[in-house]
Amino acid sequence: MSRIAEAFARARAESRAAFIGYLTAFDPEREGSRERLFAACEAGLDVLELGVPFSDPTADGASIQSAMVRALRAGSSLAGVLELAAEVRARFETPIVLFSYANPLLRRAASTTIARVREAGIDGLLLVDMPPEAAAELRTPAREAGLDWVGLVAPTSTAERRAKIIEASSGFVYAVSLTGVTGAALDAEDAGLQGALTELKGAAGELPVAVGFGIREPAQVAALAPHVDGVVVGSALVEAGRESAAALGEKVRSLVAATRR
Repeated sequence: MSRIAEAFARARAESRAAFIGYLTAFDPEREGSRERLFAACEAGLDVLELGVPFSDPTADGASIQSAMVRALRAGSSLAGVLELAAEVRARFETPIVLFSYANPLLRRAASTTIARVREAGIDGLLLVDMPPEAAAELRTPAREAGLDWVGLVAPTSTAERRAKIIEASSGFVYAVSLTGVTGAALDAEDAGLQGALTELKGAAGELPVAVGFGIREPAQVAALAPHVDGVVVGSALVEAGRESAAALGEKVRSLVAATRR
């Protein structure tokens, strides 16, 4: 069983949703990022989404865009991100999903990139701009290397397209909660959203479903946790990390506490 599968199984046994936290690597700079990644893992992340800084993060809102600008100014590179991932792996068993746009991973041969990702102790890949039809170049070597491939289902995905994404996914499928960018306002009590998540869980079968985009507060986590297997928070963690590693840890703990059903 992969680390990601184990994390979801453990959360399920504890009658809660898994908590998945996103942080941009090298934000605010390398050592500060390392401190924050360690603090988040120590505070109870079930899965870490480690963001690869990219110059054109079209799926991300202002907070994560700003984090990527800071990280790039601090000298971030894919090699540097993988070094940070390896340092996290040396200290924690927390599953790591590399959250990226396609371009940074396609600058070298796919087999070379995937080998380096695997050597860093990363467990899965999530590429926000690589739909199933275009993903084989990276997905095939990733799956052969034992990495999970996390697909994204949008609110606008048809049933046919949803089925195609689920078929191509492993580890978990990421349910995008809204049509917009990360950090946008979200009504977690919306019956339409909750119903769509329940429907997606039924379609996904044994594959866990995690919901993200716009989730910032414990009350939102508590409202969504009964309808999914995992809850993803990104922008709010990035913002807490801007204050300090301690503030980030406190934020993670408050959100983890809200995952119990």
